[in-house]
Amino acid sequence: MIIYLQDKGTPMTAAIDTCGAQLISLKDKTGKEFIWQRDPEIWSRCSPLLFPAVGNCRNNRTRFDGVWYEMEKHGFCKVSEFALTDQTDTTAVLKLSSSAFTRRFYPYDFVLSLTYSLAGGVLSMSYTVENPQAADICYCIGAHPGFVCPMEEGARFEDYILEFEKEEHTHAMPYDERNLEFDAQGEGISLDHTRVLPLSYELFKKDAIYFDAIRSRSVSLIHKDSRKGVELSYPGFETIAFWTPYGKNAPFLCIEPWNGSAIRSDEDDDFIHRHHLQILKPGEKKQYFMEIRLIG
Repeated sequence: MIIYLQDKGTPMTAAIDTCGAQLISLKDKTGKEFIWQRDPEIWSRCSPLLFPAVGNCRNNRTRFDGVWYEMEKHGFCKVSEFALTDQTDTTAVLKLSSSAFTRRFYPYDFVLSLTYSLAGGVLSMSYTVENPQAADICYCIGAHPGFVCPMEEGARFEDYILEFEKEEHTHAMPYDERNLEFDAQGEGISLDHTRVLPLSYELFKKDAIYFDAIRSRSVSLIHKDSRKGVELSYPGFETIAFWTPYGKNAPFLCIEPWNGSAIRSDEDDDFIHRHHLQILKPGEKKQYFMEIRLIG
């Protein structure tokens, strides 16, 4: 089922698919689309919710409490039907609870909800994870929205930049495509006391660009001259990645706030040892926030 939201004051519209609780459209007052429209020949999704895993596990499986479980890349939310529990013209709340299906991959009871709110020209998203069981649960969580790029008529992908909230001095953790893991000892693309990363398709030759250590909690994808684009803020997330499929000249870029990542070379197969792991005690819940703002 597709849910539609409209901010009459802007006006701005959004559409959410209850399958995956996935944002499938975000348009400004002119009807201009900012979210990648699903094309199975390039990428069949547009904004999956990543839970309880972010990225791939080694050999697509992992151990919880000594027991092996199959775990597909990014977890099971992308194929799960969320229940719509509340809706107004500008808000929607979608919920997924543990079930016989989820326990095939993940042994814990959980309640995961995602609230969308459209107001003042900003789309806000609040992710809430609750632990209803009598023991601790652990998980990773992340977002994966794909933004149209280029966004302007006649522009090229290379005309765009990523502009970080703060000056950064860090490097990306390179992805080892042979071993299908992030190389924790390697050094990829660097940010050398700068807020700006100019885009090119060649940056993605080795898959995603993943900054494990980043100070900024917002980043803008903007045209270098017009300064038009989108800003994504992610105060609830510790790391960020960027991705577009290499070799396809795809007209989109994913901006991915993560708590967790694909398996790293310095991790074993016990899920409890994942970096940026989230842990909830019995009865606890935790919220993670993200906002998308159109610029210009």
